Amino acid sequence: MRDVLDELVKRYEAGETVGLATVVATFSSAPRSPGAAMMVTERDEAFGSVSGGCVEGAVYDLGQTVIADGQPVLQRYGVSDDDAFAVGLTCGGIIDIYVEKLSQATFPEFTELAESIRAERSVALATIIEHPDPEILGKRLIIWPDRIVGDLGTSRMNDAVADDARGMLATGRTGTMHYGPQGQRRGEGMAVFVASFEPPPRMLVFGAIDFASAMARLGSFLGYRVTVCDARPVFATKSRFPEADEVVVDWPHRYLAAEAEAGRVDGRTVVAVLTHDPKFDVPVLQVALRLDLGYVGAMGSRRTHEDRLERLREAGMTEAELSTLSSPIGLDLGARTPEETAVSIAAEIISLRWGGRGERLMTTAGPIHKEPS
Repeated sequence: MRDVLDELVKRYEAGETVGLATVVATFSSAPRSPGAAMMVTERDEAFGSVSGGCVEGAVYDLGQTVIADGQPVLQRYGVSDDDAFAVGLTCGGIIDIYVEKLSQATFPEFTELAESIRAERSVALATIIEHPDPEILGKRLIIWPDRIVGDLGTSRMNDAVADDARGMLATGRTGTMHYGPQGQRRGEGMAVFVASFEPPPRMLVFGAIDFASAMARLGSFLGYRVTVCDARPVFATKSRFPEADEVVVDWPHRYLAAEAEAGRVDGRTVVAVLTHDPKFDVPVLQVALRLDLGYVGAMGSRRTHEDRLERLREAGMTEAELSTLSSPIGLDLGARTPEETAVSIAAEIISLRWGGRGERLMTTAGPIHKEPS
């Protein structure tokens, strides 16, 4: 839903009715992940994507049907279907797509959900996408860490789904859960899709240099909330880093320690130390390598790297802590310019997140899309 949220809010507030298609499950080499969305309108418009172009035409037609009759549909597309080639899913994957009618009448709580997503407050939306009783199909719960809105039909359903959804929200997972028709933990017949909307992950770039400017642009493009931090006010200015969400003038180690103390960094946070100046990077790495972060990388030559490791050891860092440092930073792409180097760093972050090996796909075999390692 986040893919089309702005357009969806605009149509909703105007009193329009739309069809919302959401990827709820994927198998094999499916092109998009659960949560990807596409919206179709009564005016023959379409926004977003559920398959990168493979089945958009068929989903558009299904969306128009759902708008007309109001009945939600769970549809599978893939190589197991007789008409797989007809709808164009040539990647060999399988995707389950749930299509529902959305309007002020069908989803009166939508405004509150949208406000939470836009304000970057943690919230999850749980929707029954499969159930033997058609009257239950499409019922929803909106789940915050401290409250819920909506009703799935029984308190047993509400309690079970809300409990599980909060667990998924805490880890940022989006996916489908299965229960018995009355919410039994052991059973089948009811499928509930949980879309987790957590604040975007953070990228902390230390060192207000040209490479940081390129990194901020790419980090923002990848969906990170980007902070550039440097102790030198003449360099750390918003005009030099317009793509960054915030530019902070502070000593990097002091800023990172304060953010960690306030609980504003987590296992999704990535840190790029680009100063290659020991008076800046050694203190901040002492803090970063002792936190549970998604990625910590440091720029510099191999000589700089070896000198940095010795300084960190002298400061009391253990070999286990040092082993989590990505240095020299990035993948070996032969990068030279700041922009190419930013791509190299981003490629390493993506590779570590999803378990890729950084090889050319033409030289590998097996699934292209991997589960997190």
